[in-house]
Amino acid sequence: MAPVSQDEDLGSALALAVISVSSAPLLLMDEAFDIVAASQSFLMEFGLDGDAVVGRSIFDLGGGEWNLPRLRSLLGAVGSGGADVPDYQLEMPFRTAATRSLKLNAKRLAFSDVQPVRLLLTIVDVTADKAAQKKMDDLVRQKEVLLQEVQHRVANSLQIIASVLLQTARKTESIESRAHLTEAHNRVMSVAEVQRQLSLNKVGEVALKPYLAQLCGSIGASMIADHDLVRIEVSGDASALDAEVSVSLGLVVTELVINALKHAFPNGRKGVVSVDFQSRSEDWDLTISDDGVGMPKNPDDSEAGLGTAIVKALASQLDATITVKDLAPGTEVSVLHRKTDEETAAAPAV
Repeated sequence: MAPVSQDEDLGSALALAVISVSSAPLLLMDEAFDIVAASQSFLMEFGLDGDAVVGRSIFDLGGGEWNLPRLRSLLGAVGSGGADVPDYQLEMPFRTAATRSLKLNAKRLAFSDVQPVRLLLTIVDVTADKAAQKKMDDLVRQKEVLLQEVQHRVANSLQIIASVLLQTARKTESIESRAHLTEAHNRVMSVAEVQRQLSLNKVGEVALKPYLAQLCGSIGASMIADHDLVRIEVSGDASALDAEVSVSLGLVVTELVINALKHAFPNGRKGVVSVDFQSRSEDWDLTISDDGVGMPKNPDDSEAGLGTAIVKALASQLDATITVKDLAPGTEVSVLHRKTDEETAAAPAV
């Protein structure tokens, strides 16, 4: 091996000086893991004396807390040239203090055949950061639990209100009042079902197909007298949308299914109301159809009631368009949301 030049000696001296005054806790070691230099920040961070550190093995520092198998494996891999290890997490127990969480960055330094190999180890104490993150995670979990509890209680309260409305409707002699109370019951139930779905999920999203199936089951139970004559079928993909959109879609389905059950199957006519939801990225299609008597031949015979106004308002809120198709027999109403394409021209209103 060639002798070390004065320039190389000067470079080594400067490197040691830089390490000594570094604001980051640094250790410079030789291939045997004996410490060549230590920064003042390292000595202060871990309560060590510089004179008792330089020349000693890192595994002999302090009261033996640095003599850890994981640290030996880390430095052995780096010293052999196998890899540089960034952000290595290490839990270090101290005899005089609680366990500290350290983030280690180890790098092998080999500048030339003349100079000896060195290992540079940076140590950052992240105990406080991890404790703060754990506290934040705990708060988030508590918030999620409280939110689910609130959603559960809201759903129960809405179901109680809906039950009272339905009981009142059954006791009311006025046919018109009974119809209004029944519709109010189903509207409340649509919101209650979203809340129930949210209380079962850890995220603020609702799986549309099971939600719509539960909702239509509730509507059918209160409006269909003979399920052998009329039934509601729900289909769709595995889409999940946020609660706000789900509430609006539930209200749309409620209005359109009620409308179909009221008008599509007069005089004991047999039939099916179909509800389908499909999505593609941010685009989605909600379709409610029936095989009933179809649309009135005379448009003047079709009155625009409260349900129509609600559906139009909700579609506008969702940036969606409504199309109505005469299936002959039956009617199909589609609510279409297009994020990128030009919106489908709206056909006659429901």
